Amino acid sequence: MNALYYPKLDETVCRETLENGLTVAVVPRKGFTKSLAYFVTDYGAIHKDYCFGGETYHAPAGVAHYLEHKLFDMPGDRDVSAEFAAMGAMTNAFTSYDMTAYYFSTTEHFPECLRLLLEFVSTPYFTQQSVEKEQGIIDQEIDMNLDAPDSVIFENLVTSLYETHPIRVPILGSHQSIREITPEVLYSCHRAFYTPGNMLLCVIGDVDAEEVKQIALEVLGTEKREVGQKLPIAEEALTTPEKEARCKMEVAMPMFNLAFKCPAVGKGEEAIRQEMIADLAAEALFGESSQLYLELYQEGIIDTSFGGGFETIDGCAMLLCSGDSNKPEVIRERLIWQAEILGREGIGEEDFLRMKRSAFGRRVRGLDSFDSTCFRICAYHFGGFDYFRFPEVYETISREEIQDFLKNYVNYENSSLSVIDPVEQEAV
Repeated sequence: MNALYYPKLDETVCRETLENGLTVAVVPRKGFTKSLAYFVTDYGAIHKDYCFGGETYHAPAGVAHYLEHKLFDMPGDRDVSAEFAAMGAMTNAFTSYDMTAYYFSTTEHFPECLRLLLEFVSTPYFTQQSVEKEQGIIDQEIDMNLDAPDSVIFENLVTSLYETHPIRVPILGSHQSIREITPEVLYSCHRAFYTPGNMLLCVIGDVDAEEVKQIALEVLGTEKREVGQKLPIAEEALTTPEKEARCKMEVAMPMFNLAFKCPAVGKGEEAIRQEMIADLAAEALFGESSQLYLELYQEGIIDTSFGGGFETIDGCAMLLCSGDSNKPEVIRERLIWQAEILGREGIGEEDFLRMKRSAFGRRVRGLDSFDSTCFRICAYHFGGFDYFRFPEVYETISREEIQDFLKNYVNYENSSLSVIDPVEQEAV
């Protein structure tokens, strides 16, 4: 495999695209006992509509998450989690809006664990009985989400921000939509998106990169197969359809999510550069060392729960902050006001350099976490960018670009505020 050294990070990544189309990335960490492997597909909850084999498919909401659950079923009633546990490994999976990941971590039997990971993810096995049985399990997850303030507040936010983007639909789908999922639907989605050319295998640990490559070829074969083509997501105006969404739940004090709708960043190096500009804009506007953060904290408008950053999902992007506050409307007003000041008067050179050092340091520290590193390598790979090149991008960003971002996108018309208020207690 091709080994590339990144001197600014003192890291080496072995990377190769195999003849079957699978990209393999191995980050050697000599001397570590833990190894971690992510097997990820560029397919998530928002990718319901696609073309494959000359046909167009419109899958039910929640199918990506449903498929993640069902892939742990193997022929012969094999228990994948138990097989990993017997080798001293932990396995799990998650579905996001735009990708699905399966992973394990272990301190022993790494080659055997890797074979098992590749085998179960690439072996679809769905029966009518097992698919129907899963409905009850996912029904419970949906009910739990409906009772979880963190989930409710974000789902209310995105339905206020977007008119048509599929982010409006919960990752789990609905009680109704999951009943439209059949074995045939699952097989179709698996054929379209669980093919090596649409996937990435990322490994971190004291492992042999060539062995990882050979295991991948042995389990997945060398044949290159067709990949499903996702139907394009329609662009939307930056103006938000709703400026506020409120509901009441059993919370101790009001919770809020506040977002400013931004242009989707797309793919490639320029797109990632725009993401990093936005990340620095968030640091300048409401980062913990910013003037506004200190003022709001001293005035008791925010507390240590407050935080945020720039979030991107295929086809959409937002500058987002959240926390607990009795005055969420004031926070929106102050952020817009401060963005106008920074856009008009500029950011001081000393503040600019401090922000860049802080943001850069967070990303470097994130490399200490195997999970964080694997996740970012995968997410940025599907965005068309080599994540370990982020130091080069930071060096090119100017103050003027951050100021322009704040001036252009942090305004009332682009904003939406989602609030959960406490349920009033009846007088005794």
